Amino acid sequence: MKKYLLSILALILPFLTFAQDTEIGLDEKVNNAFMPVATWWEGFVLTRIPLGEYHIPLVVLLLVLGATFFTVFFKFPAFTKFRTAINTVRGKYVDIEKHGVDKLYNNDEALAVEDIPNTIRDESAHGEVSHFQALATAVSGTVGLGNIAGVAVAIGLGGPGATFWMIVCGLLGMSTKFVECTLGVKYRDVGPDGTIYGGPMYYLSKGLKEIGFGTFGKILGVLFAVLCVGASFGGGNAFQSNQAAVQISTLLKLEGGSNGVIIGIVLAAIVGVVIIGGIKRIAKITEKIVPFMAGLYILASIVIIFANISDIGFAFQLIFDGAFSPMAGLGGMVGVLIIGFQRAAFSNEAGAGSAAIAHSAVRTKYPASEGIVALLEPFIDTVVICTMTALVIIFFNINGTDAQSVFNYTAEHGSSVILNSNGNTINGVDLTSMAFDSVIPHFSYVLTIAIVLFAFSTMISWSYYGLQSWKYLFGKGKTADMVYKILFLLFVVIGAAATLDAVIKFSDAMILALVFPNMIGLLFLFPKVRQEMKRYMSAISIKKEAIQDGAEDITKHM
Repeated sequence: MKKYLLSILALILPFLTFAQDTEIGLDEKVNNAFMPVATWWEGFVLTRIPLGEYHIPLVVLLLVLGATFFTVFFKFPAFTKFRTAINTVRGKYVDIEKHGVDKLYNNDEALAVEDIPNTIRDESAHGEVSHFQALATAVSGTVGLGNIAGVAVAIGLGGPGATFWMIVCGLLGMSTKFVECTLGVKYRDVGPDGTIYGGPMYYLSKGLKEIGFGTFGKILGVLFAVLCVGASFGGGNAFQSNQAAVQISTLLKLEGGSNGVIIGIVLAAIVGVVIIGGIKRIAKITEKIVPFMAGLYILASIVIIFANISDIGFAFQLIFDGAFSPMAGLGGMVGVLIIGFQRAAFSNEAGAGSAAIAHSAVRTKYPASEGIVALLEPFIDTVVICTMTALVIIFFNINGTDAQSVFNYTAEHGSSVILNSNGNTINGVDLTSMAFDSVIPHFSYVLTIAIVLFAFSTMISWSYYGLQSWKYLFGKGKTADMVYKILFLLFVVIGAAATLDAVIKFSDAMILALVFPNMIGLLFLFPKVRQEMKRYMSAISIKKEAIQDGAEDITKHM
């Protein structure tokens, strides 16, 4: 059956390549024909349910309520486990994660072994990457255009107050990431050669089977995998290569219909070199790219914040006033809340389950160790980077004016109107770019490079997510592996060369659709996470007590 499905996909490939032929306008024909399907699918995924006078997207409601429940149930892990997360990423507990605390710190014979480093190497835990590499890979899949253009959209629709609710959603999302990534490690498969296969499709099928819902779990697992493959081709690939190609063409002032194809081929070649090497190579690349691009962006944001330090009070006044005060056309606080939560959910993907695929590959014997590390992801993505972007945009809007006047104007005319000091309406990535340029001349060129890097890192991360889902559906053989990678690289070129808005729109909605099977599984399996958290925290306590009693901290030997 799996070979039959692969054969069908191989037959479809030549037809997909025709979409690049802009001379005969086939891309436009495909786009127009598929648009009704894409519109229906997006509308279905974003189905709104009435709550009083408001209509809230069901997927956003599911994300927010689920995240709130996990936050309360696990006693606010965003705050109580934050320090543990930092220590885990730093490698402070790497010894017990490789061997287990009982062998290393709760057993006299184990402590008497002279060649401890060799013992650790021989008996190391399953996994392919470190905590930091797994975190970098997952962050690279979420940090991107949502942090640059998405924040501008949120402020454009909901005013500065949307920033407050984005931060709240980011803090709540940290709990969801903790739950899904703990389960990702707990229920992963380990191949004979040590290769890791993990993600929601595995904890949905294996975890639900464990509690007596095997058939239901398998259905959810297959559904998630199908949606994830689609999302990897569209929102995680074609859309990214399209935006990168546009930015490169703009930066180099290229003209002509063939430029997209050429840029797409170059991007595909670079992406191909990385993804053929598997998760280890992906992790090595992302652990270098993510700190660089995030650091560059944060540094520039800090420069602008300090340049406008006298307006910092005004900026936060706008954020807090806008979060709780009614604005024209929004229906008051709930309207702003919905916009902020929706954009934050799109940005950090907490609840979609995609990041659990990357985190599953970590080396550890304690699943909760990676769950705790994963809660840093929404913090970096939404609480830090999105907030800095918001401040830069707000400073740009109040430049040369009084902050309260801007707030009054927004309240009077509707927060969908974004103004700079000249009264011009700007939105999207252009607004963010102009905001940076206003303080750092020509920073738009650097921002273009950052956008290309964001797109590249997102593509390589989503190639891994899609591949893992593909293997779940079609098997773990080399043929299935290569078919997926060829398809993925083809979509890099298609995305850069064509303007298939409907196809990208359809695939992008698949990322949000992942929430439904994933969150259902999380609500069934969260008690397992509590057990794993107690086990990991107990191991840390045993290590600390043993060291206090005179045992050697072997972390320094590793």
